[in-house]
Amino acid sequence: MFDAAFLDGLQALFVWRRDVRQFDPQPLPEGLLEALLAQAHLSPSVGNSQPWRFVLVDDPARREAVRGSFRKANADALSSYEGERAELYARLKLEGLRVAPVQLAVFCDEATDQGGGLGRRTMPEMLAYSCVCAISTLWLAARARGVGLGWVSILDPQEVAAALDVPADWRLVAYLCIGYPQEEQDEPELERAGWQARQGLGERLFRR
Repeated sequence: MFDAAFLDGLQALFVWRRDVRQFDPQPLPEGLLEALLAQAHLSPSVGNSQPWRFVLVDDPARREAVRGSFRKANADALSSYEGERAELYARLKLEGLRVAPVQLAVFCDEATDQGGGLGRRTMPEMLAYSCVCAISTLWLAARARGVGLGWVSILDPQEVAAALDVPADWRLVAYLCIGYPQEEQDEPELERAGWQARQGLGERLFRR
């Protein structure tokens, strides 16, 4: 059992877990990233398969290739909007690829035989969902240490996989920017920018 103070702190952690775009370039203290990844590695996975594969992207050329993929995908996304929506999209800060000190790609090893296929015969996507669980754990662990995380999804997964030279059976689940945020915010950045307000639980809860 956890006491009330812990539960209050946990609630605050959920509130302050934000998708960060504006990073401070200072590096993380030595050993912190490894500690965060060790906590992420405690996450649940279907059949205990642990299909996540963490790839730290340090090479400048590989980072530039990822930025190039973002630029192309972002331009394509912008072209899909019109009028005021397009103007607003163009003003959004949607990645921290130039400043974040840590860039981490999370892949799902779809060929893993660990777990013996348990729990995924009818839902093979459970492997990728398990990776998302690990990402969520990493996100909360980072925020608890004052570290921010930003999930960059405006990318071509195949281009990123090629740039990082990973096995063919690894599928990109997330490309993450990690570092200390320039500012602390308890509201989603997209909400502050006027893109989309969050809705209450009542809009998302159904009973049958």
